[in-house]
Amino acid sequence: MAWKSSTTVRQPCADGRSAKKLYMLDLLFETSWEVCNKVGGIYAVLSTKAKTLQKQYKDKVIFVGPDIWTDDMPSPYFLECKTPLDSWLRSTVLPDGVTARVGRWDVPGKPLVVLVDFQSLFPYKNTIYAEMWRHYGVDSLHAYGDYDEACMFGVAAAIVIESISACTNAGRVVAHFDEWTTGMGLLHVKSRLPRVATVFTTHATSIGRSISGNGKPLYDYMAGYDGDQMAGELNMQSKHSLEKTAALEADAFTTVSDVTARECRQLIGRDPIVTPNAFEQNFVPRGEKMPKARAAARERLLRVAEALTGETFGDDTLLVATSGRCEFRNKGIDVYLDALNMVRFSLGQLSNTLSRRIVAFTLVPAWVKAPRADLAAAMTNRRQRRRLFNPVITHTLNNEGQDAIYGRINSLGIHNEPTDLLKVIDIPCYLDGNDGIVNLSYYDVLPGLDLTVFPSYYEPWGYTPLESVAFGVPTVTTTLAGFGQWVLDKYGTDAGRSGVKVLPRGDSNYGETVTSIANSIIAIYMAPAAKMRALSKAARATSKEASWDNFIVAYDGAYARALDNAKSRVATIE
Repeated sequence: MAWKSSTTVRQPCADGRSAKKLYMLDLLFETSWEVCNKVGGIYAVLSTKAKTLQKQYKDKVIFVGPDIWTDDMPSPYFLECKTPLDSWLRSTVLPDGVTARVGRWDVPGKPLVVLVDFQSLFPYKNTIYAEMWRHYGVDSLHAYGDYDEACMFGVAAAIVIESISACTNAGRVVAHFDEWTTGMGLLHVKSRLPRVATVFTTHATSIGRSISGNGKPLYDYMAGYDGDQMAGELNMQSKHSLEKTAALEADAFTTVSDVTARECRQLIGRDPIVTPNAFEQNFVPRGEKMPKARAAARERLLRVAEALTGETFGDDTLLVATSGRCEFRNKGIDVYLDALNMVRFSLGQLSNTLSRRIVAFTLVPAWVKAPRADLAAAMTNRRQRRRLFNPVITHTLNNEGQDAIYGRINSLGIHNEPTDLLKVIDIPCYLDGNDGIVNLSYYDVLPGLDLTVFPSYYEPWGYTPLESVAFGVPTVTTTLAGFGQWVLDKYGTDAGRSGVKVLPRGDSNYGETVTSIANSIIAIYMAPAAKMRALSKAARATSKEASWDNFIVAYDGAYARALDNAKSRVATIE
């Protein structure tokens, strides 16, 4: 198996354009726990970037992910088929019992993918950790939780990269590792394959996320934080040690926004290259498909509201939502719910003069037990319309008393009374099309919304608002989101130009943020149809500016720098 050098790496010029560089990539590996494994935002980053990488590098890009699937539960994203990697797999016996499967990732571009089973490495765990301590000073002594699983995967992925590289005549090879979960793989590659250029991307520093997740003020005191000291205080020593070491040892270190770059400089101690995240337009319905998708989504969402409350909602109902990972403070879900409550009271004072309704959703996965049987029955029987008990949630929860979102809705006294012009509905499941109530995927739901709100406190980039504008849905985000900062830099504060309202947020203006979001929702509620169409058009235009065709240049620059550094290292060794 061999790949000839035929891909030019571009490097950004001072004016932002791309310029051809002398480098030619023979192979590009990208390793992540979320390859063919939809867990969070990184899946969206990589799966949408795949088409552009495949167009640029053809089959010279190989994604490496974990093989955590079984015959009873196969990956819905992995296509096991004939590939250029077949001859490598047939002729290779990987060390220490590591096994792999090859195929293609079932996303636009259909890139090559290797799924690696790392279970056989667990008996060697202590030996691997000792080696990482001796060579790099990685502290695995305080490891807990998912640390062992992540590290064994990282090393197994590195073994695959080492094996494929040895079977080719590839000269210029880049191995790109995403997040601390793959950091040990990067260190393994660097120690065994000095000619391979390594790139490490942190999408959010583990210690920065922990500081904010523990309710500490991250931004006002950023200059005073020491990453190592905070790792000890928050019991994050091993993850932080691995992430910091991978970042310092990589030939190129990148992060996704200027917001996170500041964090990296302070908490990790290395200035990163900023490589923003983009979105692949192929996921968005085109032409006549979009109105049909919007109508189908609205019909289903309104049906859920009607079945829960026993009421009728007109076609003019304003549909609002937030979504994302269940990080109550970091994602600003607390702000969102408090703002909705403020809107509820404001509209209540005007209920004699207003009739239009608002239905606001939280589309945030929680610990779901099952879809509500009474709601499922009401969804199918339109004739028996009645208000259900507890008409604010669509699924039963295993931890109803501890769920932050459900608890805040109840503490605010939101019960979706018939007199409320604004209803709040918690859909606490992952929208994969098979949840038992909505039965639409998240991308099928998005077109039906009129507004999304993501008032994040900690948001390294902000994929959810970018996805939203790609579907033509105006959105609200904050200055603490990387995407929000990008919008401000490019369009300024005029939401009419971008379809994105960027609100100032810091450690000390919670109440102001709640009020601003409430005012933004009411402004959209009162906006004429022509203005909504203009905002939707502006939102779509913004998403096209944030495309991979435009943002991939930053990655080219990172690969060029990594190849430069690897070349210098090899020259020193020789």
